[in-house]
Amino acid sequence: MGGVMVGQSNAAPVIIKRKKIIVAGGHHGGAWKVAYADFVTAMMAFFMLMWLLNATTEKQRKGIADYFNPTIPVNRISGGGEGAFGGDSVFSEQTLAQSGTGASTQHPTEARQARGESGGASDAEAQKRADAAQLEEMEKILTQRGGESMTMERALRHVVTRVTEEGLIVELFDLENAPLFDGLEPTPVTREIAAMLVEVFDLVNNLVAINGHVRSYPITLIENPVWPLSADRAHAMRKLLETTGLASARVQHISGFADQKPVTADPMAVRNNRIEVILLRRDR
Repeated sequence: MGGVMVGQSNAAPVIIKRKKIIVAGGHHGGAWKVAYADFVTAMMAFFMLMWLLNATTEKQRKGIADYFNPTIPVNRISGGGEGAFGGDSVFSEQTLAQSGTGASTQHPTEARQARGESGGASDAEAQKRADAAQLEEMEKILTQRGGESMTMERALRHVVTRVTEEGLIVELFDLENAPLFDGLEPTPVTREIAAMLVEVFDLVNNLVAINGHVRSYPITLIENPVWPLSADRAHAMRKLLETTGLASARVQHISGFADQKPVTADPMAVRNNRIEVILLRRDR
């Protein structure tokens, strides 16, 4: 009995070690994500503002500002007056479509009068875009005529078109060994082009202008013919168009520019012999 106790007392004690594992960087919440998202949103708004300031005109910026700070009280009913369509029309302050008297006369208060100036500007812009679209359509019709026949294809080698602030410019020019005029007499290719122009121009009622240009001549000439020649060729083109069917009342003006506006580096090149037939914009 005693021996057993002695053996147990000499036994090594059992030691139990408990390890506590500490995870570094525990969860601190997602508040930083919200802050970062707000920062990114603010930067996006800032860059959009910078882009808008550079990509818009002063008039467009004023329109945007007026949208966020309107001067006209907004009613629950989207009419100009107290009831639906109570304002009759917003076309003009002086003349309304239905009653014939303007909003300034009927309702002269600042809060209720129509803003005719803004409406007029919008109408003018819309008309300008419509005119540009119409001129571009005329240009497309002209360029498509080349596929109709070999004769028309050869004729269109003398023609370039472009739409400008003035209108649709159809430029007819000389080629080497293929002039548009024999002196002041139109050549057959010029007559073919004139017939095509009259046919296309009859699709609209815009006014027409004609400009004559010629190449430079040597300064050794006693009498330089550039001024009378450019004007006379413009007149010859007018007569040809009117003979072919263009109404004479549609010709607004004719000009001769001599050799003052060459289109090549060499002012004596035959490419500078040209006639511009311009289908004018409606506001010209």
